[in-house]
Amino acid sequence: MAELNLNRVEMPRQDPVVRSGNFLEVALGYREEEALAEAARCIQCPKHPCTGGCPVGVDIPEFINALRNGHTAEAARILKKKNKLPGICGRVCPQETQCEKSCVLFRRGAPVAIGRLERYVADWERRLGTGDVPQKLPSTGKKVAVVGSGPAGLTCAADLAVAGHEITIFEALHLPGGVLIYGIPEFRLPGAVIEHEVNYIKALGVEIRLDWVVGNTTAVDELFAQGYHAVFLGTGAGLPMFLNVPGESFSGIYSANEFLTRINLMHAGEPGYDTPLPMGKHVAVIGGGNVAMDAARCALRAGAEHVSIVYRRTQAEAPTRAEELENALEEGVDFRALTNPIRFLANARGWVSAMECLKMELGEPDAKGRRRPVSVPGSNFIINVDTVVIALGTTPNPLVPATTPSLATHPEGTIVVDGNGRTTKPRVWAGGDAATGAATVISAMGAGRTAAASINAFLNTPNDWEGPPSSI
Repeated sequence: MAELNLNRVEMPRQDPVVRSGNFLEVALGYREEEALAEAARCIQCPKHPCTGGCPVGVDIPEFINALRNGHTAEAARILKKKNKLPGICGRVCPQETQCEKSCVLFRRGAPVAIGRLERYVADWERRLGTGDVPQKLPSTGKKVAVVGSGPAGLTCAADLAVAGHEITIFEALHLPGGVLIYGIPEFRLPGAVIEHEVNYIKALGVEIRLDWVVGNTTAVDELFAQGYHAVFLGTGAGLPMFLNVPGESFSGIYSANEFLTRINLMHAGEPGYDTPLPMGKHVAVIGGGNVAMDAARCALRAGAEHVSIVYRRTQAEAPTRAEELENALEEGVDFRALTNPIRFLANARGWVSAMECLKMELGEPDAKGRRRPVSVPGSNFIINVDTVVIALGTTPNPLVPATTPSLATHPEGTIVVDGNGRTTKPRVWAGGDAATGAATVISAMGAGRTAAASINAFLNTPNDWEGPPSSI
């Protein structure tokens, strides 16, 4: 047996000083020789634990084996049997806690860089303009409405289209992609990659109707009246959470959703665009997840002189991906740990000027195993800021549940589903962040696949397709 190579091939990145001043992609991707060298590290173990760690079940050793044997087109075909968005997943999915964590090499050294190889294959196919659309099954005559064009909706739509059903996606925004397009900056996920993979979904025969707000433009029950036999709700979690402390409504305080949407969809802060984004020079981003890192790094690129991540735990407890924290620190973002804002102050114009904070210390672990932050009495202090971005997470927008009778939700607003994505309303399924709360792209895709399989089985069983929905 050949000696194990426990050191992964590093992926080139833009220099931190250069990249902090532009919105171009930070990670540059493997070159061919680098991809082949990394693929050669895979030992092709017989039990394939990495596949078990993938929420959509990609046959990882098979696609890597095809790649290292020079069959890159075949590698792409294998990937897209289970994952219709490989260029996206290769960039933003947390492989380090999923497939790569299950890699046999992880026990002794660095796991195979599965995500980087996935990205390489997807980019190779996009660059060369190759890629075959899979053969679809004969038309079933059944129609499915998919609400939302994020990762859950796109995946569900693709699987159902291949199964022979007529699929229409209803998207509230003017561009498809959901959180992929409004929530993730260009320097992490270029719009060209999203557009390419959305076009692949369209090539399967999926229609996408933009600027269409289900729950307002059309209610779910009206979709059934229009002839749809089933509905999938992939509406995401776009309602921001706040601190609920005094002064949070002052000017200059943004939710991360608004801040990132202005930058990602409207190009605020970029030369040549007139979209306003009133922002000062001293920016504080409250939170420790990927969204907080995205907002902080965007603020730098939009012209801020000093950007701080303000987090009530330490870097070790931050839920962000390690590489995103590393990138942010390299670019000059300051990390203020064990700090919790309790009040915002403003100038005479009502614009935020400072925030009063408490020092924190770590106590006993909480339900998720992270040590709970506890305030230090009398430790109040002031941080001068002129812009604040609140990045504490999101919950589902209540519009669709509020306009859909018989659709049950949990107290936090997520839609109640069973293990197959079925809701309490007949002929309605849901998945992704709408059902789980804010999570990962790949977990949303897994939910979309699960729901698609359930919908397909339902549509292929004898039913009375006329009249109102019957119980499932």
